[in-house]
Amino acid sequence: MIDEEGKQLGILTRNEALILARERELDLVEISPDAKPPVAKIVDWGKFNYQKTKQQNKNKKAAKALEMKQMRFGLKIGDHDLDIKMGKVKKFLEAGHKVKITIFYRGRELAHKEIGFKLADRVLQDIFGDTIIVDQKPQFAGKQLNFVIRSSGKAPKPETGDKAEKASSKDQAAAVRIVATKPKAPVVKDDAKDDKAATKETKDTEDKKEKETTDAKA
Repeated sequence: MIDEEGKQLGILTRNEALILARERELDLVEISPDAKPPVAKIVDWGKFNYQKTKQQNKNKKAAKALEMKQMRFGLKIGDHDLDIKMGKVKKFLEAGHKVKITIFYRGRELAHKEIGFKLADRVLQDIFGDTIIVDQKPQFAGKQLNFVIRSSGKAPKPETGDKAEKASSKDQAAAVRIVATKPKAPVVKDDAKDDKAATKETKDTEDKKEKETTDAKA
């Protein structure tokens, strides 16, 4: 028998244990029914049940984190599709899952097993590198090449080589497009036209004054 503070109370009969629990306004819970004799504990049932549920949820979460995810693709997968699938694998790894990757063969593709190993090496070395740990190296099973990876906790290295060159080429192309954009033509003021209009206005004013002078003399 164990009390609410965790102290051993020795061996008690069922009735003695129940009376003791009632006197303390607590509950009696059997925690080790298979033990000889069975072990019971005096507890506050509300708190006990809360802690038990909390621990169960924690265990479920830990078990889910250890769940192995899977990713499958064929030998002739394109670069774009491979990037998408590896993006999903990356999310699995970041969530703490192990990932089993399967490359499957069809028909006569089995005559070229080395292509699958090259594809696996591309995934392991070029795409993930030292950001992963290989728990199971690429192995054949029937018409499939399988391997298992998990995160190493290391951050990915900056892109180098072909990927970096492609990204740089895209940036340069964008810059060229911006530079090549035809600018709007500036608005140019026609000074000659304005001067001509001003001269005409001056002449009209002088003619008007001359007419007024002539009319006054008459």
